[in-house]
Amino acid sequence: MEIKKIAIQGIEGSFHHQVAATLFDKNLSLDECMSFELLVRSLKENTSQKGIMALENSIAGSIIPNYALIDSNDLHIIGEHYLDISMNLMVLKGQKIEDITEVHSHPIALLQCAVFFNKYPHIKLVESGDTAETARRIQQQKLMGIGAVASPIAAQLYDLEILASGIHTVKSNKTRFVIVKTQNTIRNKEEINKASIKFELDDTAGNLATILNVMNNCKLNLTKIQSMPIIETPFKYSFFVDVVFEKYKHYEKAKKILELMTTHFKVLGEYKKGEQ
Repeated sequence: MEIKKIAIQGIEGSFHHQVAATLFDKNLSLDECMSFELLVRSLKENTSQKGIMALENSIAGSIIPNYALIDSNDLHIIGEHYLDISMNLMVLKGQKIEDITEVHSHPIALLQCAVFFNKYPHIKLVESGDTAETARRIQQQKLMGIGAVASPIAAQLYDLEILASGIHTVKSNKTRFVIVKTQNTIRNKEEINKASIKFELDDTAGNLATILNVMNNCKLNLTKIQSMPIIETPFKYSFFVDVVFEKYKHYEKAKKILELMTTHFKVLGEYKKGEQ
């Protein structure tokens, strides 16, 4: 029997790996991708059957390029998961924070810890491709004076010492991840209570307000709206919208109306909302 792979951004010990292990078998087969573009390629080439992608963080905000990747590659969102993020400064054992001259990590991780590092101006922050990959590299190359910002699991896996735990600026730090596939998963309509959609509108006064009124009148609760300018068409915008609802028929009614009122209307996913 073929072993199905899950594509993640990063390596074992990353937050994406943590989500995959929570949602699927802990002994799952991973395709470790060092960028979200490579993750999409893994899905398109059928190297993996599902992918885990971060979409937004409660401190750093939306990861806008990932919305565009899902849309332009016709991926389907089949579920979501909210993960409590714990950022930790870790180093080879036996060092103090005064010994550290550089800290490497994913740019989003560094952004989430900006206030902590403001207290240590002697530390240079260096962006890298992945939180866990940096932790692994420090251990493999025995890098003294270099720290990583990563999860407690990464410290455990790569035998690093945590000098400071929970260093993210806002203590309630959650990241929303989505599960994506190249083909949609057919669900019972009774199970579906959230949808991600995309549409385009001209920059005309009242256009967006009218659309939002339709959603409200159809008993949809807007949980996310993200606009992106369409580079090829000045003064026209794409909108990525998440809505939740109690009954699928309310969403279905809204969908039919929105298809008529917008251009390039597209359903990115219909799924069961994750626990926050």
